[in-house]
Amino acid sequence: MRRRSLLIAVPAGLVTLAACGDEDSGSSNTGDSATPEASGTSAAPAPKIVDGPLPAITAGTKFGEKPTVAKGSGEPSKDLAVKTVVAGGGKAVAENDFVSADYLGQVWQSAKVFDNSYDRKTPLIIQLSQGSIIDGWRYALTGKKTGSRVQFSVPPTWGYGEQGNEQAGIKGDDTLVFVVDVQDTFNAKSSAKGKKVPQDDAALPEVGTNTDGKAPSIEVPKADAPKKLVAEYVLEGDGAEVGAQDTVLVQYKGVVWDGGKEFDSTYGRKQLTSFSLQQVVKGWAQGLTGKKVGSRVLIVIPPDLGYGDNPPQGSGIEKDSTLVFSVDILAKM
Repeated sequence: MRRRSLLIAVPAGLVTLAACGDEDSGSSNTGDSATPEASGTSAAPAPKIVDGPLPAITAGTKFGEKPTVAKGSGEPSKDLAVKTVVAGGGKAVAENDFVSADYLGQVWQSAKVFDNSYDRKTPLIIQLSQGSIIDGWRYALTGKKTGSRVQFSVPPTWGYGEQGNEQAGIKGDDTLVFVVDVQDTFNAKSSAKGKKVPQDDAALPEVGTNTDGKAPSIEVPKADAPKKLVAEYVLEGDGAEVGAQDTVLVQYKGVVWDGGKEFDSTYGRKQLTSFSLQQVVKGWAQGLTGKKVGSRVLIVIPPDLGYGDNPPQGSGIEKDSTLVFSVDILAKM
């Protein structure tokens, strides 16, 4: 199992697409993570942001390189010290965005590295929202642009608090130092950016190819639904292929074949969603496995790979319905 970051809390689960018969299918297993779940009722006030002090980055000074950071000198700031080491020219990060970033974290007093993504060769993708990540990250990265390297120190108030993080070796009075390379950011206006693929089969739904963050149209033909799963590119991206056990960050829209009525959409909620392919209906898991990040995919799910005769209560989906989805694969998590 891929080791999860120590920074994250338990994310909210996807309800509508959760596999039938599994009440916990929308929750991520955090058995391999020492992360405390952030408390929405005991949030600290916003910190004052200052320029320093911050320890020197002595090696790996370029964006994307694993940094080496010196031990903190003297007492750290009681405020949130933030410095843009490399200024990027990409999109600005907003609070509640999902960011893709490489990072290294260490303790100010000892320079002990407690976590880093560079060795895992997999960037962290996490939402900058209260309860999803320690507050120091939310405040330090909001407003920064993709392509930037940001260094900051986090006092316990905006880190792990008085309880620290025993598994990571972080005590309740430890100030933490992070170096973060912000690679990308995603929000409710994000879309797949792949190359258009011809939609030549008149027996299949036609999906819109707009990439402005608005919901694509889904035109269902007046024909019998296919009996087998359909998973076709609408826009073909050039990212990594999605594996059967991966977690993905997506935009999606779902309609029922008969009548074309929409029953679920991230666009309507104005909120991206993430889920493990092991925690959704079989048609989603099979339809997205092998598809590339950055793509928009048409998925037509027959009843035996969807909800069959047991659709979610209140979903508006009738028994034995064939479902049609447009799915934008924004990232692998």
